[in-house]
Amino acid sequence: MDGGQWVQAVRTAAGFGEQLRVRRERIGLTQQCLADHATLSVRAIRDMESGRVRRPRNETVRLLADALRLEGRSRADFEEAARRHPLADEPAAVAPVAPPVARGAIVGREMEAEVLSDAFAVHGDRLVSLVGLGGVGKTRLALEVARRLHLAACWSVRWVDCSGDSAPWHGRMDDIVRDIGDRPALLVLDGADGGVDAGQLDGLFHHCPGLRVLITAREAWPLPGGQVVPLAPLPVPAPELDADPEALAQIGAVRLLLSHLRRLRPGYTLERSEAPAVAALCRHLDGLPGALERAAGWTLVQSTAQLLARLSAGPFTLAAPPVVYGTRGDVRDEVEPAIQRLTERQRALLDVLVDEPGDWSGEDAVVRSGWAPQTCLATVHELLSRGLIRSVTARDGVRFTVLNVCRRLLQEEPGHRFAPAADVQLLAVAG
Repeated sequence: MDGGQWVQAVRTAAGFGEQLRVRRERIGLTQQCLADHATLSVRAIRDMESGRVRRPRNETVRLLADALRLEGRSRADFEEAARRHPLADEPAAVAPVAPPVARGAIVGREMEAEVLSDAFAVHGDRLVSLVGLGGVGKTRLALEVARRLHLAACWSVRWVDCSGDSAPWHGRMDDIVRDIGDRPALLVLDGADGGVDAGQLDGLFHHCPGLRVLITAREAWPLPGGQVVPLAPLPVPAPELDADPEALAQIGAVRLLLSHLRRLRPGYTLERSEAPAVAALCRHLDGLPGALERAAGWTLVQSTAQLLARLSAGPFTLAAPPVVYGTRGDVRDEVEPAIQRLTERQRALLDVLVDEPGDWSGEDAVVRSGWAPQTCLATVHELLSRGLIRSVTARDGVRFTVLNVCRRLLQEEPGHRFAPAADVQLLAVAG
């Protein structure tokens, strides 16, 4: 669109909020940047662009016009749009489409949900990939982000279950473009484990300037301009907290497990006598939400101590109970595919790190592997994005540990042969 066409599009925009968004994006400002320049709140910008506030105060309009550097006819059109009453015969605005409704409350992911929501609505990111192990909670987090953007910013949400399809919009591109148009919208491509066609994605971005895309997948796919966010399992409690039920109840993995227990056993409270078993159970299962939900299902017939003893003998016996509110499968189904998809280089480093006791630093990995620092640290980065290792709290810098279930699978079943995929280029190279 050339300059004259853009001016005409702005002049004929349906309302003030639309003009504000188009002008802001035209000069490359995020909502946060515009709010800073105009000395307004981000919420105020968001409410005006979404149409929740249709007639802002004159002083607010003046501040926005100054921040957007509008002069002459452009400024007059902008101010007129802010004063104009919607006409009775104007067509009603299309109601934003809501995302699917989640089946339960989200627990332990409040910070991640806020960060991802702000990435789209405040910072203006257009493409984010949320990656991690199966059962780590990617879909549930994506549902929460979509819900927040729909309710707080009035965005439409288009939810697509990819099921391994690299082009889930095949044959539906025109419908998607027509439905979204130039309005703010979030397209969620859930479970895009087969990758996403970058060319078709670029086509959607070109035709839908207000579109944002959130992809969930078990591994990152190289997409130009995309931001990759690895989703780690929920935090697990340190052993020194085992005797403190109140402190344990603040830890993400314990909070989620307790929420499931209370649904199945109304009135359940975490007593001091049971706290060590609950904490150890969360550590055994690495804080993986899907595994914790299955564990909670079995507490209808076993105490947490009995369940812990069963899992200590082998964590891969934790299949879903016959009647369960949640996921099927077992921990092996979530971890083994991630190991099978490793490249030879990634698997070689993981085999070394599995034997490293406790947690370790990137420098420790370099020493143990004997690899060049750049190659080793890049491979650590890849293993982290695939969810097989996790970062741990440390005072002396970033440290990591191999997931307990991954360690057990590789150490206790040495005869189990994995067929690593062909090697690929490094996803992240420093320097």
